[in-house]
Amino acid sequence: MPNAQEIINLANSYILNTYKRVPVVFVKGRGSYVWDQDGKKYLDFFPGWAVSGLGHCHKSVVSSVIRQLKEIIHVSNNYYSYPQAVLAQKLSASAFGGKVFFCNSGAEANEAAIKLARAYGSRDGRYKIITMEKSFHGRTMATLTATGQEKVKTGFYPLLEGFTHVPFNNIDAVRNAVDELTVAVMIEPIQGEGGINIAGQEYMKELRALCKAKDLLLILDEVQTGMGRTGKLFCYQHYGILPDIMTLAKSLGAGLPIAAMMASDRLVDVLKPGMHASTFGGSPVVCAASIAALEAINRDRLLANADRMGDYIVRGIQKLKKRFPAVISSVRHKGLMIGVELNIDGQKIIEQCFNMGLLINCTQSNILRIMPPITVRRSEAARALKILANVMVSL
Repeated sequence: MPNAQEIINLANSYILNTYKRVPVVFVKGRGSYVWDQDGKKYLDFFPGWAVSGLGHCHKSVVSSVIRQLKEIIHVSNNYYSYPQAVLAQKLSASAFGGKVFFCNSGAEANEAAIKLARAYGSRDGRYKIITMEKSFHGRTMATLTATGQEKVKTGFYPLLEGFTHVPFNNIDAVRNAVDELTVAVMIEPIQGEGGINIAGQEYMKELRALCKAKDLLLILDEVQTGMGRTGKLFCYQHYGILPDIMTLAKSLGAGLPIAAMMASDRLVDVLKPGMHASTFGGSPVVCAASIAALEAINRDRLLANADRMGDYIVRGIQKLKKRFPAVISSVRHKGLMIGVELNIDGQKIIEQCFNMGLLINCTQSNILRIMPPITVRRSEAARALKILANVMVSL
């Protein structure tokens, strides 16, 4: 195999430059750790934008995928496959009933949700969707239009019609934005890319009530918050409400590309054959991975672990906040979805953590986003806190 620099040069020569990449080549991952080509070991507390929610190469997932690879890899959605049917049944039973549409990414799942909402509203001419400022729903044309951040839209105008953005956690703003053409409200219960902004308890209940009163569909984007990240299988379960539509991706396949749009019982007949599709959506292999992940979450009590480890890490960061008040201004979290707001730009901290063997992320320029696998151990969390403390000392 070529050395790391040769691989980087090869990639830069032939892959479109749409990402800011750190010059490192990862070749191996196990649990909470990854190794680069030179053998350096990193504690991965932002595994693939939270895609590897069970850590890298979870044994049950790997075994299930290998078994399925030996049987059949792809089945067109013109036909049926057993893993896809079983996964749909498990998701429906774990959430709010209804049925599932499978696709490949969070943007695709949100695109499907937008189309379902518009199809529902087409009966009486409604098509407008209210979303939140600082939200992030994807990078397809419909989902970047839905996104409440200008930076993802620059260069792509004109956008689609029918999206209105209102301040997050402000029920009056939503109420005032509703008109006779509004059909849905789309929201992340915790804004990930927007800065780990957590929806309030009363706000979500009032939003649910408003949607019911106005016959608006409540679409919850749980692409990042789903599959146990927050200490419950789905984040909406913290609020005592039920959505009409929910989207999942990231951790759903424990590292493999699968996403889902779930529709409640009253919406399952809105989309008819031919109205929407996904060529690779819900292949037997990715569904087998997702089934194994769901079973591991339940069998190994990983929701409780996410809750416990989230509290442990946040307590540690609160202690750092007391030691370094000029650096850390606040900490917010649900389970293992943790945001550390800084009084300074976060890029230097990210780079220093990387040098010391800890992978985390920074969003909105001053929010450290920490989302370790929900399998994370206390010793690994303690090591991450020690590295963060050492970085703070070095600033």
